[in-house]
Amino acid sequence: MRPSYREPYPVTGAGVAVGAVTTFAWLLLFGLLGRDVPGYAWWTLFAGGLAWLAAAVLVRHGDRGVATGAAIVTAGGWSIAAAIVAVRWAQSGDWPLW
Repeated sequence: MRPSYREPYPVTGAGVAVGAVTTFAWLLLFGLLGRDVPGYAWWTLFAGGLAWLAAAVLVRHGDRGVATGAAIVTAGGWSIAAAIVAVRWAQSGDWPLW
């Protein structure tokens, strides 16, 4: 009989959902700290970096499903922040982050 290997922390839909919802709330709370576009962008970048750091730890030592949800939502949050910065830059002609 062949040996059977089992994933110690299998990725589940519930885990991905928990990671996604938690990270969404995390990014929302930090994004609300910004009073303008540059503030929003920098706070979102900072919060996303912390979320990805937590996801990296979870991939190595914890629940990979939660890490997957966190990484997906962080990428989406960063994309939204980049789009907002790009629109402001296109409207004003001045780079908004400096």
